[in-house]
Amino acid sequence: MLDDDRAELTRVYVRPRFRGSGGARSLLAALEDEAREMGATEMVLNTRLDLIEARSLYSRVGYVEIPAYCTGPYMEVWYGKRLGPRSHKRATA
Repeated sequence: MLDDDRAELTRVYVRPRFRGSGGARSLLAALEDEAREMGATEMVLNTRLDLIEARSLYSRVGYVEIPAYCTGPYMEVWYGKRLGPRSHKRATA
């Protein structure tokens, strides 16, 4: 958790051969669910401007550009998303 209400998404990667199959969207949904369970009401992330496919994915699943919440190398654009109810139910063992 970044603070009491925000979880930060960092270093998420889908191997090239699995891209385009919906895996990234499912991975994001699962990470958002985990953040909710930890008490987060918002997910934030940062990325580079040249990662066009990633930026497009974030926009498609509801992330919007926000002011910078941190600084550092490779941080060129920041996104945030309010977390509503869980996006799906996962099976439990």
